[in-house]
Amino acid sequence: MSTMNVSLPDAMKAFVDEQVAERGYGTSSEYVRELIRKDQQRLQLRNLLFHGGRSAPAAEADQAYFDGLRERVRNAGKKADRAAGKR
Repeated sequence: MSTMNVSLPDAMKAFVDEQVAERGYGTSSEYVRELIRKDQQRLQLRNLLFHGGRSAPAAEADQAYFDGLRERVRNAGKKADRAAGKR
């Protein structure tokens, strides 16, 4: 793991310390790593939405589409239950 030193104004340092104490982080590094992970996820989602918005629609999302989607999910759940030995 690499080390990075960050300079913060006193008010921001106090805020970070407060978040660490109130939200159960062990260190300020854990808090900052969590912020970075969330930002990475946000950017990934933004990218997926952008690319999805630019792609041609594959199928109309009408009632029949959602009914079929629900049925596939139910069937997948039943299949997983059978594989796990549940009824």
